[in-house]
Amino acid sequence: LASRAIRLEQNAPNPFNPLTNISYVLPDSPGRVTLCVYNVSGRMVRRLVDERGSAGRRSVVWDGRDSGGRAVASGVYLLRLTAGGGARTVKMVLLK
Repeated sequence: LASRAIRLEQNAPNPFNPLTNISYVLPDSPGRVTLCVYNVSGRMVRRLVDERGSAGRRSVVWDGRDSGGRAVASGVYLLRLTAGGGARTVKMVLLK
């Protein structure tokens, strides 16, 4: 059922600098939930969420920094939500 699928909403604002809000919806308790930012080469830049998820709407803010705390370059980034055997991806644009 499509209505029971995980949902990853487009980040806002997009383009952003330096903060963006990310919202997602989990229809049930999907087990492990990860939300990661990747560069266009496919390298993980930062893991924003890695936890056991529960049903409901969640939101997180990304500050445009990598896992080492360094500001990332302007460009296109991919945001990937994985939960309950499903995955969703959206593009984000960081403009400086």
